[in-house]
Amino acid sequence: MFETLIKTLEEDKYLTLETTPPHEPTMDNIINKIEEYGLDKKVAGFSTTDNPLAKLKYGAMFASVKLQQKFNKPVITTMSMRDKNKIALQSDLIGGNDFDLRAVLALTGDPANMSDQPRAKGVFESNSSMLLEIINSFNNGMDYAGKPFKVKPKPIYPFSVMNSHAKNLKSLEKKMFKKVSLKTRGIITQPVYDLDNAKQLITYMENVQNEFQDDRKKAQLIIGIFPITRLRTAQFLSSHVPGIYVPQDWIDKLASASKISIEEEYKVGMELSSNVLESIQKIHPKIHLMTANKFDVANELIN
Repeated sequence: MFETLIKTLEEDKYLTLETTPPHEPTMDNIINKIEEYGLDKKVAGFSTTDNPLAKLKYGAMFASVKLQQKFNKPVITTMSMRDKNKIALQSDLIGGNDFDLRAVLALTGDPANMSDQPRAKGVFESNSSMLLEIINSFNNGMDYAGKPFKVKPKPIYPFSVMNSHAKNLKSLEKKMFKKVSLKTRGIITQPVYDLDNAKQLITYMENVQNEFQDDRKKAQLIIGIFPITRLRTAQFLSSHVPGIYVPQDWIDKLASASKISIEEEYKVGMELSSNVLESIQKIHPKIHLMTANKFDVANELIN
């Protein structure tokens, strides 16, 4: 299952869909929506988020097990350094391995002071680089302390994230290099809304691939897509989310549409989002789709 996912990532058209586990003790609503739209038949796999914005949600690993067993599709499980130390992270990796959870998106994690839980404190024993190092240790048959496992874990495939834009764009290439050095198999970008932005990221990744002569050369860039259907979303991402570039013409077109009707605003946003997705897929068909669980939007985009 996971070997097929990685082969698809390296050689073919690749599309994964993000899911955000709910603030409730069941994944049934999410599973039912995915099933309703037949999205499992349109993607190579799914991902599960790990308490994004430090808000309490159903656990990412349990959500991954549910999705994987239901749809028989690989799930990339997000693990962050915010809530667990190296003991707990390794413990989860061991248990997850037994349930065939073998793709891990390594994150540092959002600050704990953003949490909806009173006086929550972050662990942050290190950043996501440590988690990538831990995964490398597991793939070499030992824990992070160098103690060999009696039974070697099944191969784990690490994924990483990075910004899609920066004031100093060249700095993104350096970050890519560091993540690939730590043997990440796929780097998922923050949402991209501009074809030239995507082309620049692709060029940087090609430069990084050429720096290696081993399997790290096979690491792939995965372009993040988050459809914008409201003016306020475009304005928020543009003004308040570092590492994302929303072109001014998107904001202008959504602003004009919003004066007509909510329906027109949605229509224009979907047209813009669909166009950028299609244009990127023509030059780099490796996409991670994020819709904040709006699976009707996902279905419309990839129908």
